[in-house]
Amino acid sequence: MNFKLIVAFVQDEFTETVIERARDLGSTGATVITSAHGEGLHPSKTFFGLTLEGQVDVILFIVEQHVSRKILEGISEVARFEDKSGTGMAVELNIEDAVGLTEQLNVIKDEIKDQL
Repeated sequence: MNFKLIVAFVQDEFTETVIERARDLGSTGATVITSAHGEGLHPSKTFFGLTLEGQVDVILFIVEQHVSRKILEGISEVARFEDKSGTGMAVELNIEDAVGLTEQLNVIKDEIKDQL
């Protein structure tokens, strides 16, 4: 099997919605790293050194290659990445090798055997 790593930078109010959508589209799990900060085209506004913008969460998904694009597009839709600048982003990376996925592999194999 070929896997992709989807890394999504999401405004914290969309984290649960993004995870639910990814699960609906074929993801078997997620890892969330909370309280990240970032800066896009426009620097964050500050007031006496405090950032006025909310925090973002980094969500990591390891998914089977055949569902990765569908998940990426679903994440973008529910997190509203294309609606307004600064709402977040997601990228997809190839995975060379992985360990610790035995349980997920069994679920994925069951799901895709009907599609092959």
